[in-house]
Amino acid sequence: MALYTAVSFKSELNDKGWRLTPQRETILQVFQNLPKGNHLSAEDLYNLLKSRGEAISLSTIYRTLKLMARMGILRELELAEGHKHYEINQPYPHHHHHLVCVQCNKTIEFKNDSISKTSMKQAEKSGFHLLDCQLTIHTICHEALRMGWPSLISSNWTCSKAIADCNFEMDYELTENGNTD
Repeated sequence: MALYTAVSFKSELNDKGWRLTPQRETILQVFQNLPKGNHLSAEDLYNLLKSRGEAISLSTIYRTLKLMARMGILRELELAEGHKHYEINQPYPHHHHHLVCVQCNKTIEFKNDSISKTSMKQAEKSGFHLLDCQLTIHTICHEALRMGWPSLISSNWTCSKAIADCNFEMDYELTENGNTD
């Protein structure tokens, strides 16, 4: 699967009897320009577009995100925050996975070639085409553990460290060669 352009998105929509609306094209552009590692919820996207002066309703955003996820353009992620997040779906073998602290919701992306290869082989063996492969590992960050998680920590506590500094203990190898990139 190649990355979508407005032209390819329009072509696929037209094949299904749908149109490439200005709203759909705007949403595609936002995700294409989203920095690597960023994920947006429908509400995040709505607020971003609103701050840019775009008049796209939240219901249109929800419908478009669902459509783009079904088409394989976006990945629909269920992290630890109780609502879905979305990001552009990179073609195989660029799939990545997530470590998520269930207390502070910090998320770290990692790649694991063996997970992606196994998923691709299983899809092909079963006669399917792989659109996405994702693994979410739910964790507790070191800071939450130091604060006494779960009994001594308040439910609204958030890790004070930035995502780059929020260290997760990994007692196992994430990739065959130990590289988490």
